[in-house]
Amino acid sequence: MADEGDTTTTERVDWDAAAAAFDDEPDHGLRDPAVRAAWADRLRAWLPERPADVLDLGCGTGSLSLLAAEQGHRVTGVDRSARMVDLARAKLAGRDAVFLRGDAAAPPVGERRFDVVLVRHVLWTLPDPARVLRHWRALLHPGGRFVLVEGVWGTVDPVGVPADRLTALLAPLVAHARVERLSDDARLWGRAVTDERYAVVGAV
Repeated sequence: MADEGDTTTTERVDWDAAAAAFDDEPDHGLRDPAVRAAWADRLRAWLPERPADVLDLGCGTGSLSLLAAEQGHRVTGVDRSARMVDLARAKLAGRDAVFLRGDAAAPPVGERRFDVVLVRHVLWTLPDPARVLRHWRALLHPGGRFVLVEGVWGTVDPVGVPADRLTALLAPLVAHARVERLSDDARLWGRAVTDERYAVVGAV
């Protein structure tokens, strides 16, 4: 979703300016019914069966937030871009959802705790992911879970977080975790991909 980090790869992106076209990417806007259904199926498997409090960090325009809300969850979304937050609020108008402008690494949620911390394509942008994961862990209720969607992109100068590194960072913070490979499911991306894309679901 929208970048929350300060790395050299992403710091030049003006996410307010990019917001208008952000949903044009198939896996951002989820406008294609097949892509939308593929992400909805994955979220249904990753999120609790009962209604839960979901914290969507780096929520962008709120596409995953909307799917979670449609499945009966209460969503709090956080993004640094004011324009992204505006679009997310419009997209989820009338839903059980709140969107806040703020840094995903230190979301402005006060003492609130959540059942799920949901993060897609944000952790790789952050300069100290181990510290950020520890902070996110403190935002979870006992028995809560991480749902982290990440990957490694590019061949000449690849960027991202390999799955084995993320699971190693997460290991001290969770009781158990599973990795779900996503590269082979073209429906999620609206096209075939060859790079490493995956989700880690970790229960605390």
